[in-house]
Amino acid sequence: MGSNFILPLTAQKEVMNLSLQQTIELAKHQSPDAQTARHSFRSAYWNYKSYRSNYLPSLKLTSTPYLNRAIDKISLEDGKVKFVEQNLLSTDLTLSLSQNIPWTGGTFFIETAAQRMDQFGDHSTSYQTSPVSIGYRQSLFGYNSLKWNRRIEPVRYEEAKAAFITATETVTMNAITYFFNLLSAKETLGTARQNQVNADRLYEVAGAKRKMGQISENELLQLKLAALKARAAVTDAESNLNAHMFRLRSFLAIGNDLILEPVVPESAPNLKMEYNQVLNKALERNSFAHNIRRRQLEAEYEVATARGNLRSVDLFANVGYTGLNKDLSPAYHNLLDNQVVEVGVKIPILDWGKRRGKVRVAKSNRDVTLSKIKKEQMDFDQDIFLLVEHFNNQAQ
Repeated sequence: MGSNFILPLTAQKEVMNLSLQQTIELAKHQSPDAQTARHSFRSAYWNYKSYRSNYLPSLKLTSTPYLNRAIDKISLEDGKVKFVEQNLLSTDLTLSLSQNIPWTGGTFFIETAAQRMDQFGDHSTSYQTSPVSIGYRQSLFGYNSLKWNRRIEPVRYEEAKAAFITATETVTMNAITYFFNLLSAKETLGTARQNQVNADRLYEVAGAKRKMGQISENELLQLKLAALKARAAVTDAESNLNAHMFRLRSFLAIGNDLILEPVVPESAPNLKMEYNQVLNKALERNSFAHNIRRRQLEAEYEVATARGNLRSVDLFANVGYTGLNKDLSPAYHNLLDNQVVEVGVKIPILDWGKRRGKVRVAKSNRDVTLSKIKKEQMDFDQDIFLLVEHFNNQAQ
């Protein structure tokens, strides 16, 4: 049985000797599956970075200039309504520094702002300034999304890292499968060709014996049929080899101008797996453990969200100074106190149990999720046990 093979219509192509280790390395570096895994993990990484930025100070500059040249309806002190022509330009600039507070879910901020008003009708200009303003926003009795994200997002990121490891190992397993499929197809072709040679020789010998009258015509025809079957087997083996080679080329992102020559590994490692060790490694590196933890937290988060929506109380407080003058520089002197406190309350009086029904739905969904997770954990442990047992049986 020869170690080299030449496919029809590809005699001019270059032959590439490919070992099992080379196949695995090529798959990890350039296969489309490996690239997809890397891009998926990169997306998860930047999502995690975006989450982390929510807990860092944020500095932003805003401006909303507008021009108003219209006729507006205004109410006078005596109750009459009058149409007044507006012709003004307002420009403003606000610099704010804000910090989210994860323990309370509120936001603390410091701002400085200036606004200019140009009245084109009387050609007047005025400035309003707020050199410093300190404020705080807080939702009372609601759910704290910052706190929940702090519990969920790190688990999601760990799940993504474990999923990347799993995807990489899947690429390795697929590379091994494609490699040995090609190697098996190559050996099958070699065996089929040798069988064809043997069948042709037997048919030639039988033809000579038939001429001497040593065998019957029926026996000769049976040997001829065997030779035709051997030739058909070679054709099938060549087609099978081509198919497996195309699959490996596609998986490794190798062009069709190369003939892949798989090299038989010298030896196989002698390994024996222990169930507890394999289970611990699977729980540590497989995304399954992080996945069930994330789903548990998300189910609890949905319940907390439904409870928080039963009532809504929002608090806003702002303390600072403000100035007003027709020139910019004096507008920063003789400042006045500026204090704003707002409390928004939203409590449903009669909603026919709609909001409490959503809480019960969230709790039911949480219980369903926990039941599914419990079953998946049992199936996961059982699958690990069966895989370990199957692997050890193969090694014997």
